[in-house]
Amino acid sequence: MTILWSEPSISDLKNIKDYIAKDSPYYAAIFIEKIITAVEKLATLPLVGRIVTECNDKHIREVIYQHYRIIYKINHKALIILTVVHGGRDLSGWAKK
Repeated sequence: MTILWSEPSISDLKNIKDYIAKDSPYYAAIFIEKIITAVEKLATLPLVGRIVTECNDKHIREVIYQHYRIIYKINHKALIILTVVHGGRDLSGWAKK
């Protein structure tokens, strides 16, 4: 299955990297690589993620990497990464978009 990154998810990765890089550019790069690796595993097992409770849509799922929620949508031939957010963030407003 093809993986596509939405513009907001690319921006999320950049923001996460910039935040971590304030303390360590080295660990920021490693952290982002690990998120990307976690996403790449979804290509073979797209249903491994749980349904996002805020959306209650079987096509919108998430996997967790450390404290971050990687939220994605499954289409017929692609998996679209919608956002990467800290688990403590309230997504109730995001889910209504």
